[in-house]
Amino acid sequence: SQIAEGCAKVMTKNLDQVVGMVLNSFNDPHPRVRWAAINAVGQLSTDLGPELQNKLHHVVLPALASAMDDSENPRVQAHAASAILNFSENCRPEILTPYLDVIVGKLLLLLQSGSQMVQEGALTALASAADSSQEHFQKYYDAVMPYLKAILMNATDKSSRMLRAKSMECISLVGMAVGKQKFRDDAKQVMEVLMSLQGSHMEADDPITSYMLQAWARLCKCLGQEFLPYMSVVMPPLLQSAQLKPDVSITSAGEDGESDDDGVETITLGDKRIGIRTSLLEEKATACSMLCCYADELKEGFFPWIDQVATTLVPLLKFYFHDEVRKAAVSAMPELLRSAKLAVEKGQAQGRDNSYLKQLSDYIVPALVEAMHKEPETQICASILESLNESIQMSGTLLDEGQVRYIVEGIKEVITASSNRRTERTERANAEDFDSEEDELLREENEQEDEIFDQVGDCLGTLVKTFKTYFLPFFDELSVYLTPMLGKDKTSEERRVTICIFDDVAEHCREAAVRYYDTYLPSLLEACASENPDVRQAAVYGIGICAEFGGSSFRPHTGEALSRLYNVIKHPNALDLDNAMAYDNSVSALGKICQFHRDSIDASQVIPAWLSCLPLKNDLVEAKIVHEQMCAMLEKCPTVSFWAIIINIFQRSYLLLQRSCVPARIWQQNKLLAR
Repeated sequence: SQIAEGCAKVMTKNLDQVVGMVLNSFNDPHPRVRWAAINAVGQLSTDLGPELQNKLHHVVLPALASAMDDSENPRVQAHAASAILNFSENCRPEILTPYLDVIVGKLLLLLQSGSQMVQEGALTALASAADSSQEHFQKYYDAVMPYLKAILMNATDKSSRMLRAKSMECISLVGMAVGKQKFRDDAKQVMEVLMSLQGSHMEADDPITSYMLQAWARLCKCLGQEFLPYMSVVMPPLLQSAQLKPDVSITSAGEDGESDDDGVETITLGDKRIGIRTSLLEEKATACSMLCCYADELKEGFFPWIDQVATTLVPLLKFYFHDEVRKAAVSAMPELLRSAKLAVEKGQAQGRDNSYLKQLSDYIVPALVEAMHKEPETQICASILESLNESIQMSGTLLDEGQVRYIVEGIKEVITASSNRRTERTERANAEDFDSEEDELLREENEQEDEIFDQVGDCLGTLVKTFKTYFLPFFDELSVYLTPMLGKDKTSEERRVTICIFDDVAEHCREAAVRYYDTYLPSLLEACASENPDVRQAAVYGIGICAEFGGSSFRPHTGEALSRLYNVIKHPNALDLDNAMAYDNSVSALGKICQFHRDSIDASQVIPAWLSCLPLKNDLVEAKIVHEQMCAMLEKCPTVSFWAIIINIFQRSYLLLQRSCVPARIWQQNKLLAR
């Protein structure tokens, strides 16, 4: 089980032998060996999933169920139940469901065991089984819920705190799995218990606190707007947990030993040793995550708490003691703006108007940009960009020129920093001691850089769509940073994102964007031959946009564009699943050349070639555009020579409709053709 994490690729190739060897030890006469075998299965399920679950569920699940019968060895029973959690996490509902009769039956028996350790394991297993099987768990709800409520109500002594906490977790996950209609009546009883607990005094190390925060959030997710009456009970302690100050101690690094407290993590910086109590940070992170969950779920109903939550979470964008706290704070920012916007739009903002939304935007957006400047983790930087993009969408034209300038300057810094990190990795790769292990690490790090640049593209695309030609002065500045990304030495993702940014400019700025054609169009034409289908799709889409809006500026490129599009459309593998979207967008671009540059082409050859590609079957958006295009062209110029081809399109479309497993999509296309 220790080997699996580091050698997953090799172990996956030998799944049958590895798992078979481990399962043989389930029958070992010594309980410690049986325990170790169960532990190995749990670890393998995590490290080698979902391949293990897909391939070997028929031997692993019956073995774990059988191990739950080992009543003489409660540790083995409890561990077998806990291993169900590991297995379920990477398991599709259709795989787990056939085994639920046996598994749930045995777990209910374990809940009646005299061993608290066994009961806790059974609760964990039931929770994961419900979470994995979702609505399939409804069959067992009436049998399971009475046991769970009994534990919640009766496990009141100090030694049973974890048991009670796990019952909360299990109840809330079962409720989410079966849905509001089934769970509603029991949910009210459960929330009464939680409210009484919330009002009681709990010790600082009581695990119920953290479990209860998460249970409340799941109940909210299950009940939706029906949860609103309980928010006045939930929010005060939740905000209190989110506002916890880090328990930090600073000592000299030269002092003897480290803390014996397992709850304290220590790091050495220079001549100082810093100790941080992790339990408080985990509670804080959980609370921040739950605040984000409530805003996301309740939407405009969350409005009364926006100000308190914003002033709590915005400073935590730079809480460098704990990554999860920052992640939760980052995720919450657009949700707060969305809640405010919906409340204003629906008249539920307590008399507030768009000026309140602007005030909130003025607080959140600059804070996100500042956090982006200082974020040391690339993954969190990508998350900040994603939240910034959503926040820009929520704020729209409420953002003023100075704020857009601040965002653009921040994006420039992100692009520069990312490029510098890539350069450093390239230099590392050329070192003499560079090995395959470090090569894999560098690839993972560069994939994170691709994700950052992808989010940069989304942010810039949103700014272009929002401000249109008013954004072009900023695009002029950004071009210095973007055009190098079109180089052959750049990754496919860097090229794709840069092309997509230009596509947005060309589409939303129309005639004002023709001045960029000489810079970007040659790269788009060249990218039509890219081996990467996503790059090809972005390129041919952009060619179509330029053909539509470029007028005389596009005309010199018509011949090469036709040649490039023809190569994409006529490629032997053009209709393979990976290439299908690029094919449809190529056909769409060809249609736009036929429509807007008919005088510059041999219409008698090109238009029949375009029509022969119809109907489109994959990209419904482009299909609608192309089929409407065809109808408009026929209305404008009903050339008799094309009717045979058009009738053939109807025939193919009808046959496709009959064969298709998604008739609704094709039917929409046929309706367009029939206009």
